[in-house]
Amino acid sequence: MYADNENINLPSDDTIVWKYLDLSKFLDMLLSKKLFMSRSDKFEDQYEGTFSEPTYEEIKKIAANNSKFLDYYKSHREKVVISSWHINEYESYAMWQIFTKNNEGLAIQSTIGRLKQALAPEKKYLQNIGAVNYIDYKKEYIPFEDTFFPFLFKRKSFQYEREVRIISDTSGSRVSINDGLKVDVNIDQLIEKIYIHPKSENWYKNLVIELMQKLDFTIAIEKSDLESDILI
Repeated sequence: MYADNENINLPSDDTIVWKYLDLSKFLDMLLSKKLFMSRSDKFEDQYEGTFSEPTYEEIKKIAANNSKFLDYYKSHREKVVISSWHINEYESYAMWQIFTKNNEGLAIQSTIGRLKQALAPEKKYLQNIGAVNYIDYKKEYIPFEDTFFPFLFKRKSFQYEREVRIISDTSGSRVSINDGLKVDVNIDQLIEKIYIHPKSENWYKNLVIELMQKLDFTIAIEKSDLESDILI
């Protein structure tokens, strides 16, 4: 269930967001009616959930008199799970290239408002949603008044991601989290449209349409605009 957090910067409800994924992950989402959230310390970026140098220096001073303070932030990364989405009014060619391994990928189009509503079925964990801030980790400060702040900052080299995140803290839960966690979602609310990979063949689009029909979903399916016919 979505929980509002006044400390977190969140775009307006009508902001368009995208998730690019392969067919197997998409089918798993449809069949399970669950959204997979990755454990934060399993991301490729080793800085994920850590602090910038100015913030770390301040934390070290606090930890000098409280050794458990620093240990908490180190272990907390194992308890936080994240679902990443891309903010963009249109499709992104770069995102297709990065997040789909072959010509059989898909893109889910949604909005911030839809994400909030789609999380209503999840009763075990609360989810916050926030936009990622891109900063210079050598110079700029990351606040730590809210335990989610370290997960809402990334290095400037990742600015192209234009990321908004669904974040959940599983601290206190007895559930074992390996690579991540699946949370209940309303699929019809989560997905506004589905876009088929721009390099895919027509049979692939027809296959996705057939699968959606058999699973009783009526979500609109589009072929990527990136491969539309030229006019000359």
